[in-house]
Amino acid sequence: MARAIIIVLDSLGVGALPDAEKFGDAGANTLQHIVETAGPVHIPHLRKLGLFNIDGLSLHREENPTGCYGRCMEKANAKDTTNGHYEITGLIPERPFQVFGDSFPPRIIQALEKKIGRGVIGNYPASGTEIIQVLGDEHVRTGSPIVYLSADSLMQIAMHESVIPLEQQYKICRIARELMSGDDAVARIICRPFTGEKGNYYRTENRRDFAVDPPGDTVLTLLESKGKDVIAIGKIEDIFNRRGVTKADHTGNNRDGTESAIKFLRQDFDGLLFVNLVDFDMLYGHRRNAEGYAKALEAFDERLPEILALIGKGDLLILTADHGCDPTAPGTDHTREYTPVLIFGKDFKQGYNLETRTSMADIAATTAEFFGYEFGPGRSFLSAIKGN
Repeated sequence: MARAIIIVLDSLGVGALPDAEKFGDAGANTLQHIVETAGPVHIPHLRKLGLFNIDGLSLHREENPTGCYGRCMEKANAKDTTNGHYEITGLIPERPFQVFGDSFPPRIIQALEKKIGRGVIGNYPASGTEIIQVLGDEHVRTGSPIVYLSADSLMQIAMHESVIPLEQQYKICRIARELMSGDDAVARIICRPFTGEKGNYYRTENRRDFAVDPPGDTVLTLLESKGKDVIAIGKIEDIFNRRGVTKADHTGNNRDGTESAIKFLRQDFDGLLFVNLVDFDMLYGHRRNAEGYAKALEAFDERLPEILALIGKGDLLILTADHGCDPTAPGTDHTREYTPVLIFGKDFKQGYNLETRTSMADIAATTAEFFGYEFGPGRSFLSAIKGN
């Protein structure tokens, strides 16, 4: 049985893409700036794989890396979670999802209010942790969900768990998902439950993402069609609306996601284990907390030896990211960056520089070839990393 493992270190960008200025992200470099701002960052196992050797970084390089390393461009004209994960799995949508800018138009808000039987408040771009402090009291008093936007293709809805029970929150978001379709389709409706009291509201880990079906096949659907296991950990099942997923563990943080990955690696399976570790982005990138981001990297690095020890002969491990979220950049949005790719396996080279790949879809092409198939617009690098 063959096992491929893809772990997405959500938002760990490694330098601004050539067109980053168009996105307002000139000079962004999530990893570099975390090390410079919060350093020294103690991640010896990621470094040993070759993370600091990636082209474009000015960090202390490892002399003899144990993995292959490189960076990927994003071909899609985007910098969001959905497009990033789509491209990792070999899907580059021709038509971008809708982005609404400063507010959702009245026709959408009014239709949502009618369908859920409640008024809504907010309807402006905001940091999720800040808007619940600003509008939390009004929400608790009125029961009106807080709707807000970002630079990504999202509608985010925040509700207090004591005001609107979780299942009702998810129902409201499913209604919003049905509403935001067709020409108004956004990539995801994100339910953002929170709790706490006046002056101290905080988000819980009961977030759920309500996505649309991917507009085409991915390496997940390919593997599923061939009878392979496709195990999704974290928000992967939500991003792909479960298309191509045969088993899921909807973990809500890095700790549980890493623990789940280790649990599955201790088992036999034949196919792909696909993991998203969300805390880097959700808790530290968007909140512009370089020190917290550094500590999260260190916490993952501490568990990495357990993962590496479970990579058996014939297994393929890929560590990557879906976009950047530079905690030193202005604002709270993602940043348009190269993404890292680190490869480890007993059958693969050590210290090989994959240099710059022209698309994250190369990961999907490599994964497909690993299982003996061809797939997608990317170029497989499997032959380049084989053997020592």
